[in-house]
Amino acid sequence: MELTSVHIDKPDDLNVIIGQAHFIKAVEDLHEALVGISPHLRFGLAFCEASGLRLVRTSGNDDELTELATKNAAAVGAGHSFIVFLREGYPVNVLNAVRQVPEVCGIFCATANPVEVLLAVTESGRGIIGVVDGDTPLGVEGPGDKEDRRQLLRQIGYKL
Repeated sequence: MELTSVHIDKPDDLNVIIGQAHFIKAVEDLHEALVGISPHLRFGLAFCEASGLRLVRTSGNDDELTELATKNAAAVGAGHSFIVFLREGYPVNVLNAVRQVPEVCGIFCATANPVEVLLAVTESGRGIIGVVDGDTPLGVEGPGDKEDRRQLLRQIGYKL
């Protein structure tokens, strides 16, 4: 077995969700789930088919994001993995809908941070064993940081 990593190529202003599903039906079901979130949400998704034709299956409502998802899914190349790029929306707004898609087995990350996908490569193929999501913490929040966090969440409308 060989261990390797793939850096996800994405602009800083995009969010990405990386997960695993078990059937190509996930492509259409994820698309339907995301469209139902908001008319403003822009997304592109790609799914690595693990058997049969073994194609990268794609969908989305934004050609640029769909192309980016396709490029990154092909680079990861892990069977049954999927990548969704979001614009005009955040993972916190879509994760419950994504988790409710029957084919979704799990989610590795949902972030705007730089991401590396950690892969195990065997004779059978590639599998995602985890992700590196962002940077290492520089310290522990103090009282002022806690208040800043609380205020930010209220300012952007996530808490009352």
